[in-house]
Amino acid sequence: MNVLIDAVLLGVGATIFMDVYALIIKKFWNIPSLDFRILGRWIGHFKDGTFSHPNIIQATPIEGEKAIGWIAHYSIGIVFAYLLLFIWGEDWLVHPTAFPPVFIGLATTIAPWFMMQPAFGFGIAASKLPNPTIARLRSLQAHLMYGIGLYLAGLLISSLFK
Repeated sequence: MNVLIDAVLLGVGATIFMDVYALIIKKFWNIPSLDFRILGRWIGHFKDGTFSHPNIIQATPIEGEKAIGWIAHYSIGIVFAYLLLFIWGEDWLVHPTAFPPVFIGLATTIAPWFMMQPAFGFGIAASKLPNPTIARLRSLQAHLMYGIGLYLAGLLISSLFK
């Protein structure tokens, strides 16, 4: 049971860090992050058996897609945090080190590049977007921030509870 609580705390903490970073780069450099309505729209269409779209932006909007997207965003963050604990063990939380969470953060870029972006109609690793290199770098950057967030959340959890 502790591993689930730890995964929730780690995942929520890391995802908050990632989101705060996204707010900062939006405010100071006007660099947008993923609109989670798109994620919610994609998930919302699952009930109809539709798992990929020619262009998710043009797909029929789903009622509550923004909430669905945000809930999915944090749920995914928790699942990836659980992956960290599954691979490195709960002992990692006793003395957190930087490599495991940063590795997990960067490795999770596989999800948008090879699952979400193709399903959205954007191509593998955003290959169909006007500037795929920028999209790829933004995905890497966001997931690096998630990995750093996992590390910082791990340090906090370790200092407070372990």
